[in-house]
Amino acid sequence: MDFRNLYAYQKSFELAMEIFEISKMFPKEEQYSLTDQVRRSSRSVCANIAEAYRKRIYPNHFISKLTDSDAENSETNVWLEFALSCGYISEGSYGSLSQKNIEIGKLINYMVSNPQKFGCGMVTKLKTETETEN
Repeated sequence: MDFRNLYAYQKSFELAMEIFEISKMFPKEEQYSLTDQVRRSSRSVCANIAEAYRKRIYPNHFISKLTDSDAENSETNVWLEFALSCGYISEGSYGSLSQKNIEIGKLINYMVSNPQKFGCGMVTKLKTETETEN
């Protein structure tokens, strides 16, 4: 399976693109601060999910990259709170984005709690079983 098929990846990519579109409306003076930060952290969520999936043969690496993704997801929510407090997004936009952010966090935490459901460690397990048989 390709990492793009992971529901957590798909949802986080969608949210990053939605944030990108909304952040185009932020003031010019925020370009190198809030705009850059919220775009970077939101994009990092799906990038870390992709990296985690590619490292799934190593359970500790898989979980480590997913926790990085979860941290970036939390950071994204903080930047969205700043955007709301600064008046750059409406309560409605914030509520919608925040709800999606929470859903993504739950998906990531499910992956962390159930790494075997994502093929984590399977190559190592198969290699060990083959060595035992020989």
